[in-house]
Amino acid sequence: MPLPGVSLGCDYNPEQWSPDVWREDAALMRQAGVGLVAVNIFGWSNLEPSPGKYRFDDLDQVIELMHANGIKINLGTGTSSPPPWLTALHPEVLPVVEDGTTRYQGGRQGWCPSSPVFRSRALDLVEKVAERYGEHPALALWHVSNELGCHNALCYCETSAEAFRDWLRARYQKIETLNEAWGTSFWSQRYGAWNEVQVPRLTLSIRNPAQLVDFQRFSSDNLLGYYRAEAEILRRHSTVPVTTNFMVTAHIRNLDYWSWAPEMDVIANDHYLDHRLGEPVAELSFAADLTRGLAGGRPWMLMEQAAGAVNWQPHNLTKAPGEMIRNSLTHVARGADSLCFFQWRASAQGAEKFHSAMLPHAGTDTVAWREVLKLSAILDRIGEVAGTEVESDVALLFSWDSWWSAEGEARPSQAVTYLDQVHASHRALREQGVTVDVIAPGTDLSRYKLVVVPCLYMVSDSDAQAITDYVSAGGNLVVTFFSGIVDERDRIRLGGYPGAFRDVLGVLAEEFAPLRPGDEVTLSNGATGTLWTERLRTTTATAIVTYEDGPMAGLPAVTRNQHGAGTAWYIATNTRLSDLLKEAADVAMVKTHKEDKNLEVVRRTGGDRSYLFVINHSPDPVELPATGHDLITGQPVIGALHVEGGGVAVIREEAS
Repeated sequence: MPLPGVSLGCDYNPEQWSPDVWREDAALMRQAGVGLVAVNIFGWSNLEPSPGKYRFDDLDQVIELMHANGIKINLGTGTSSPPPWLTALHPEVLPVVEDGTTRYQGGRQGWCPSSPVFRSRALDLVEKVAERYGEHPALALWHVSNELGCHNALCYCETSAEAFRDWLRARYQKIETLNEAWGTSFWSQRYGAWNEVQVPRLTLSIRNPAQLVDFQRFSSDNLLGYYRAEAEILRRHSTVPVTTNFMVTAHIRNLDYWSWAPEMDVIANDHYLDHRLGEPVAELSFAADLTRGLAGGRPWMLMEQAAGAVNWQPHNLTKAPGEMIRNSLTHVARGADSLCFFQWRASAQGAEKFHSAMLPHAGTDTVAWREVLKLSAILDRIGEVAGTEVESDVALLFSWDSWWSAEGEARPSQAVTYLDQVHASHRALREQGVTVDVIAPGTDLSRYKLVVVPCLYMVSDSDAQAITDYVSAGGNLVVTFFSGIVDERDRIRLGGYPGAFRDVLGVLAEEFAPLRPGDEVTLSNGATGTLWTERLRTTTATAIVTYEDGPMAGLPAVTRNQHGAGTAWYIATNTRLSDLLKEAADVAMVKTHKEDKNLEVVRRTGGDRSYLFVINHSPDPVELPATGHDLITGQPVIGALHVEGGGVAVIREEAS
């Protein structure tokens, strides 16, 4: 991490304010315990107001002011949005969307990731910034661009089409190999030459699903190539760590961060509560666990979160007193060693003027400001937690390839979405007090007592074999429906569903039988199934739950199979998962707590240190067994920990 302890930071946009305000802000940042400030995130038009004419006076002053106040700099390269002069001179830089129309200057990220003109101009700026500040003593972290691909990941212009063809040539070598991979014998799509291949713009009918998945892969790789180009310049001029802010969140899916993570010196994520979801705090926990997975289990950095409301959802709800602190400590519990906010001072103008900030429009005599000071004090008290790692013996497999492919245009049920199924499995484990490592298919599974595979529609032979080998060696596996269906080329695995997992699960499904939204079937365990059923039969498995009614009455809905030295469960319908996953956890000897969706119980360990985080999101008090010292209150805990409604505790544990 850029700073010792559990650090507090923020985005700062000094270009929106006068130098008098800068000085006031520096003093208030010191009061708030801010140790890291991100600047120059959107600085291009200030640094280069006309082509080739640079001015660094303002940025120099801001960096020196922060340095004089003991505040470190997270320095943006300034390239996230082009200045108006660039798109005026070179309109070919502007991005094109699926319907073939252009998007114009006036928002942000208005550039094509494949544009050589944009890249050349942007890298010129990066070179200037790196030369000027690469050895500055205040510099703690380089921040490449900003939220790469948030708006412009998928560009459909002719420049992107040519870049896509180059990517396909490198991947498939021969046009016939591409034809085989995409199944172009269907609907007379066979290509005779590379120049016939296009990006998947909108068509009159369903588009080729393999082409769509490859375009997603290309787009992720293309932006990663751009990141590498900026990072290479920074590393030539500086030894300071380089990163960019990921967007591991429910509404962003266009970049495969498993391929990006090895390129980062620090894993950083932006996360905002999404009130369009039924349980936004559960999604926060999942996103934090996935970010930790991207960090390889090591500590990571929360680059952005909101102190209160955002401005981009249909209904921008503020946070109740204590909520921001609970959200922040949930990230820390799940591996974050640095917490930063967007932004420091709430903007008076522009598209984000109603976005919350650490310092709100109403100033320091506010609940929001007092919450910031309280959080800062807590982080100071728990600083010794930094560097420890989250303890978990349960894994959940997550795949961007499956996210892209499982939600294709033609699929058995549009009501079944990948992330909903992933969230459901994670939420059920969280409610049992089980901490989960979210990891990529192909990761070594040997240290886990239980592995959960939700809706892993697309899986390679090697990754499927690794899962089977894990069970054969004594592991415990839970697989949910619509998993193992296709290989990495989106080709159906013939012979019956669930394809790649038939043998390890000991089942075979002849056909899918999705349900209409609102319809349900009764299960023999008293629960109900919705969205999905299958015409399933067991081969070596035992049915532990069956359908009581509907066209599948009497057939298996949940099965259990002994495979080698291990056990594998298959859940063939959309149902309440808590009891089923608790059964699997009990067999795997995974420790669970009393079911409570409003309670976070997470342990971080390192060397001979162990810390128990307890975060109570409910208004009711809770009590848990614990012995040690509460770092927040400074009080000893002997045998039992009492946490008030809405309260938090961080216990340095001792043997009882």
